[in-house]
Amino acid sequence: MATAVMAPLSETGRDRGEHPQSLLIVEDHQVLRDRLARAFRDRGFDVRVASNFDEAVSGATEDSPELAVVDMRMPGKSGLELLRALKQIDQTTKVVIMTGFGSIATAVEAMRLGATSYVQKPADADDILTAFMRAELPPQQAVPADTPPPTLARVEWEHIHRVLSDCGNNVSEAARRLGIHRRSLQRKLQKQAPD
Repeated sequence: MATAVMAPLSETGRDRGEHPQSLLIVEDHQVLRDRLARAFRDRGFDVRVASNFDEAVSGATEDSPELAVVDMRMPGKSGLELLRALKQIDQTTKVVIMTGFGSIATAVEAMRLGATSYVQKPADADDILTAFMRAELPPQQAVPADTPPPTLARVEWEHIHRVLSDCGNNVSEAARRLGIHRRSLQRKLQKQAPD
């Protein structure tokens, strides 16, 4: 008997002639949740929504989704706790963690717990689909369990350079966005990246 072959996420959320892929969106902000749900329905996914940990676990226990998009920060239990719960319900569920408060340490922890990928807010449906598709690529070297978290100096250095890049390397604009004096930013930029 032949097994059904899943269509790549890049095509649509549907199997070739079969059923639409199920996608759970867990986001406490209703406007973003509704916008993402509409965008994924337009792409052919069978979309379910939840606003918190309890709603998501209840729905996943009843009918486990193939894919899930989980907000990191929600009232009550966090997205990482929900990631653990979804993986306990069904290990095959692919989960993308979405947050506006990203850090390298949190991303490493999410991947260690079984997340497929990690996206920064504001993320749209295309950003999330890209994150799911990255999981279909050959795996890269796994993150060792004993990887130490980055230092505060390293996180600050990366954040400053990301903001600077977002400003087209305009030091004055980056200083304004970071809330520091231009000269202070220039001094920080002269330093080498911390280990």
